[in-house]
Amino acid sequence: MRLTDLSKGTTALVERVEDIHVPDPIAQRLRDLGFVPGEPVRVVARAPWSADPLLVQIGSTRFALRRAEAQRVSVKLAAAGDSVQ
Repeated sequence: MRLTDLSKGTTALVERVEDIHVPDPIAQRLRDLGFVPGEPVRVVARAPWSADPLLVQIGSTRFALRRAEAQRVSVKLAAAGDSVQ
């Protein structure tokens, strides 16, 4: 599942950030921001009509991501005990 597929308010865990090419500065920046395997992430808000951006929370930080950036992040649904502050 991709971060863009996640419903608003649902917590998931980051599985990986996909590199489109090597080196991929956007994928590396996402990892630097905390999008690393096992980290809880949640979609806080979405722009209307499937437009940009998505407001996502990872840890205690919120980021506005373009859909193309969020599409690179693979996630899996979190268990009941996993949460984002």
